[in-house]
Amino acid sequence: MDVFVYDSRLGIKVPEFDTPFEELPLMERRGIIETWEDIRGQIPTRVMELEQIIVIKLRELGEENNFAVSCKINSDIAELASIINDLHIWYRVSAEESEGKRHS
Repeated sequence: MDVFVYDSRLGIKVPEFDTPFEELPLMERRGIIETWEDIRGQIPTRVMELEQIIVIKLRELGEENNFAVSCKINSDIAELASIINDLHIWYRVSAEESEGKRHS
């Protein structure tokens, strides 16, 4: 049973449980925790990638004279910041706590 589902917005897999975590067999819980720790380890790299995109967008914004285009760039930056925030939340979540906390 794979409890990890790829979230294309976040760019990582996140846990999604059909059965409460504490009701799963011990060995399965251990495997889930191990997998989650591996995934969590990827989050800082993903955040850095998104931060680099924000830096590029900020440069574009500083050079843009078209108001509508500036609004779109600003919206893109806000969405990237929101993704980073969600990744930080997931980073702080342990496997046991992640039950039912799937973000879309």
